[in-house]
Amino acid sequence: MKEQQPIRGTKGATILGPRNPEVEKQNPDILLPPETDNGGIPNLKFPFAMAHMRLEDGGWAREVTQREMGSLKEMAIVNMRLPEGVTREMHWHKEGEWAYVLKGKVRFYLIDDQRNTLIEDLEEGDLWFAPPGFPHAIQGLEDGTEFVLVFNDGNFSENQTLLLTELFAHTPKEVLAKNFGVPESAFDGIPASEKYIFRLPTPGPLEEVKKQLGAVNFTNKYVFKASKFPKNKFEGGATQLIDKNSFEATELATLIIDLEPGGMREIHWHPDADEIQYYISGHARMTVFDAVNNARTFDFVAGDVGYVPRTLSHYIENIGTEPVRVLNVFHTSHYSDVSLNNWLALTPKDFVTGHLDIEEPFISSLRQKYQTIVKG
Repeated sequence: MKEQQPIRGTKGATILGPRNPEVEKQNPDILLPPETDNGGIPNLKFPFAMAHMRLEDGGWAREVTQREMGSLKEMAIVNMRLPEGVTREMHWHKEGEWAYVLKGKVRFYLIDDQRNTLIEDLEEGDLWFAPPGFPHAIQGLEDGTEFVLVFNDGNFSENQTLLLTELFAHTPKEVLAKNFGVPESAFDGIPASEKYIFRLPTPGPLEEVKKQLGAVNFTNKYVFKASKFPKNKFEGGATQLIDKNSFEATELATLIIDLEPGGMREIHWHPDADEIQYYISGHARMTVFDAVNNARTFDFVAGDVGYVPRTLSHYIENIGTEPVRVLNVFHTSHYSDVSLNNWLALTPKDFVTGHLDIEEPFISSLRQKYQTIVKG
């Protein structure tokens, strides 16, 4: 197959030097940008395939932070795999942790600031949120699990969490003994360093474990069964909106978008929150517009991370032959957006046509389109 060249009409020229055809095929709008692209919008895409893979005893983790993509000012994202029984050790964060289960089943443990114990089993499509400072742990169940985590700080690193093993390793033994009322010798075998991800036996049935500890039911507070939550269906796709109105504890709002081939999430922007994206399936593109006269188009495939700063106009379009699913997580507890369609439809038509020098039937058609997914 002939390789695409960065040529449009009389503009551009062939590439004579080395090429990376696989990367170019995934990013056709970078190699040959639309004529409407202009200026210097920074990179708003980073593939997890290029993130460092941290291999541990039975599992792995990788992250995309401001270190990997400078645009990530307000959020960072982690991808983690835990086979059956494998555990992300007991820990807490300075940041809030939002999570989405990509595959498999996982047991989530959390203690809140009221000394309540939460133990819950989650499956593909479910969410959890651990507020800053709340100790928690994660364990793979049968067939294991894979999930993504979003943190509300672009400088976050999964390698710098506060770990139970390190707390013990860096506290004098005489202090530990005094704190727990046991001899110092009780701590002779504690680990000298972190465990982070390690193997444990498969945990017992959920209800038995909860009964032993007196765990409470916090569904819809710190965990949310989004796999059972209804979707809003539109021509060309569907959405699930999950924010503080339905998920009590969350500090990050979520819009899960499904797009059929040819479907598009209309042009819009978010007035009060940055947006981080994680593409689960399909092939999509997005143009981001900023002042003054700046626009850049990006292409996304499964496993890619996208980012849109607050107030910048963008859309998401399915340009492939398979469905697109993308997680959109926002640095706010309550979701909001501004629709270009609705803005123009709700403005006097003469005022709009005077700005755009466009025919009136365009305005009439807008007033019939109060939707968030439109068929391309």
